[in-house]
Amino acid sequence: MGSRWPAAETRLKPALIMSAIARPLCRLDELEEGRARGFDPLAQGRDSVFALRHDNQVRVYRNRCPHLDVRLEYRKDRFLSADGQLIVCYAHGAQFLPATGECIYGPCLGQRLEALPFCEKDGWLLLRMPEELPQPG
Repeated sequence: MGSRWPAAETRLKPALIMSAIARPLCRLDELEEGRARGFDPLAQGRDSVFALRHDNQVRVYRNRCPHLDVRLEYRKDRFLSADGQLIVCYAHGAQFLPATGECIYGPCLGQRLEALPFCEKDGWLLLRMPEELPQPG
């Protein structure tokens, strides 16, 4: 599936589009409590980041397990345990706290997911990006 942000960007007011400084991921009301969604902000054909809402707090993490540098989900938007209480790496069974990204079970115990900077503006979740984006390998 292609990138979600270009479609979201077309629905934004021109004043909201922040060039390479921030990329829209989704409307905040589209991110449900206890759910996570993956996004492809660099249009590379894979979800490189994911956002979740847990205890009414939004978090954004890089989609990478610290154990072996693999993606976390086993299929689109499947980042959380069945009860929605933990982030799970389906490759190795590692479990992470949604609030901090800390691994509490599995081969990377004590390590953390990489939290990414974001902001909320006019009802949108925006991923803060460096002014110069790294080129995909």
